[in-house]
Amino acid sequence: MVQYAKTRPVFDNYKAARYSKKYLAEHEAELADYRAAKAAMSDLLGGAKLPKMDVLKKRRRELADKKKALYAEYRKAQADMREAVAVKGSIDYLLGHSDGRNKAQER
Repeated sequence: MVQYAKTRPVFDNYKAARYSKKYLAEHEAELADYRAAKAAMSDLLGGAKLPKMDVLKKRRRELADKKKALYAEYRKAQADMREAVAVKGSIDYLLGHSDGRNKAQER
């Protein structure tokens, strides 16, 4: 996308020059890069139109906000799990249940 965005103005100028052979000769490498980038994007998008940058930026912000919310939920679940493991350990200790780690201490 970046290569396409960089070379798009060169193509627009070529188009404004009415596909001049002189302009083509001067900017042949940039136009080749533009065509390659456009072909690659066309393959990736399946022929669909390229979304505008504003739409892409908005979508990225939405996804970042969603990621923050989900990560906060993940941290809360992780803290709950740690608390449950600690409570289970305390209950096991009070009831006298032991696992392999406590056997060494009992001896």
